[in-house]
Amino acid sequence: MSVPPESVTPSPPSEPVTVGPSPDERQWAMFAHLSAILGGLLTGAFGGGWGCFIGPLIIWLVKKDTMPFVDDQGKEALNFNITVAIAFVVLLLLSIMTFGIGLIIAIPLWVIIGIAWLVFTIIAAIKANEGVRYRYPFTLRLIK
Repeated sequence: MSVPPESVTPSPPSEPVTVGPSPDERQWAMFAHLSAILGGLLTGAFGGGWGCFIGPLIIWLVKKDTMPFVDDQGKEALNFNITVAIAFVVLLLLSIMTFGIGLIIAIPLWVIIGIAWLVFTIIAAIKANEGVRYRYPFTLRLIK
């Protein structure tokens, strides 16, 4: 015997399934990107900004085994900041090897790269906070 459709009670809605990273993972991934700015500011006046990759490195090393999204975004932030540091060192060596004449090229490129670094880092932090796996352009993928 079948039950009439009007007498069937609907089942309660099931719990929503979260597919993306957790809010905690998104926050730590955002910190991995923003820590580059903090490290650059703290070491900028005295050390030339070399500390831009220290923050992402620490966050990646601490959280890589427990949070897959932070592992991905931490490596991405670290690779980007290492790439920027390499570009700055190459321009510095160009300036030294040309006895200062290379500064005609190096100074404008340092400014352009510095602004691009800041903009891309902020974009990456916003995307990571939204749960999006952001990929920096022009980045050497040294850490896989």
